[in-house]
Amino acid sequence: MKTVRFGIIGLGLMGRELASAVARWCHLADINVRPVITAICDKAPPPGRIDWFKENFPTIKLVAADYRELIASPEVDAVYCAVPHNLHAELYPAIIQAGKHLLGEKPFGIDLAANNAILAAVKANPRLVVRSSSEFPFFPAVQRMFRMVEEESFGRIFEVNSGFLHSSDLDPNKPINWKRLVKINGEYGAMGDLGMHACHFPFRMGWFPKNVRAILSKIVAQRPDGKGGMAPCETWDNATLLCESADPKSGAPFPLTIKTQRIAPGQKDTWHIEIFGTKASARFSTKNPKCLELLEYKGGEQAWQHLDMSYESAFKTITGDIFEFGFSDAILQMMASFFHEAANGKPIKPCAGCVTPEETAWSHRLFTAALRSQKNASTEAV
Repeated sequence: MKTVRFGIIGLGLMGRELASAVARWCHLADINVRPVITAICDKAPPPGRIDWFKENFPTIKLVAADYRELIASPEVDAVYCAVPHNLHAELYPAIIQAGKHLLGEKPFGIDLAANNAILAAVKANPRLVVRSSSEFPFFPAVQRMFRMVEEESFGRIFEVNSGFLHSSDLDPNKPINWKRLVKINGEYGAMGDLGMHACHFPFRMGWFPKNVRAILSKIVAQRPDGKGGMAPCETWDNATLLCESADPKSGAPFPLTIKTQRIAPGQKDTWHIEIFGTKASARFSTKNPKCLELLEYKGGEQAWQHLDMSYESAFKTITGDIFEFGFSDAILQMMASFFHEAANGKPIKPCAGCVTPEETAWSHRLFTAALRSQKNASTEAV
């Protein structure tokens, strides 16, 4: 069993989620690598957060307030970094240049220039595994859809729709936070915050956008500032991107729609994908995580089947196949993918790989074109 010593920068929501996945590593079967959390870092952690990590992970040897101390440690082989978007261009290249494998958070830079700087560091350090977090494609139904594309089960694909929707900002009295500020979140708004999740599946299949017509919406103009006043919301709440893509094998074009919404009534936190083809169509939503909707067309009547998916994960686990797969399972699968690749040099299969730096670059090209499209009310080349 190979061991990868693991450091976490940013001890917020996702920092704890990924740490808990490490604690569940015994849930995985037939994997030849194990992460061990040896260092943690946060400039201003919430009260009690350091204690939570130290109590649950006695392997921690270093607690740092400065990320430079963590990445300089010889006790760290790989890093998960979850910091606001404006810090990506500083921390991500520094982590890579320190010789550490990196699992970062989307969007991999506040803008295209920042993403270019990160990718330059990746190119200069090709032996390192650098990936972006995106867990939803590891759901069993989505893994089945990956295989259907690879086996050309859909026939000619003529439409794909993907999206990540939630309603956490529906309440206009929710206090403002950094995701509403251009200087920290970036001009992309909801696209930068949510977009890589919606792009992961299409990009992995080679369905890259050729152009985009974007409709971006600012719905809540201002929010409480926490000091008794109101502050303006600067970033886009919702984005709908209509793109032209093409099948990389046949060259046949089709519309690709990508939606990212922070204000989607009724959507607590919903990721979805739909694929329509001449032989078969399929759709999946995390609203019903066991259900794969499938329509196979052989002439005559058409009918959608609702298939209850078993626990068919990319990485085998001890879980019986009759049980349900959920968000924490997807996080564990994503972590298994990252550490497997760090230890073995490649993913177990293309559909079970984390987002690559090149895929984040495509997302930046798309979102930058979307900003131009919104400004000019035009269709823009990507």
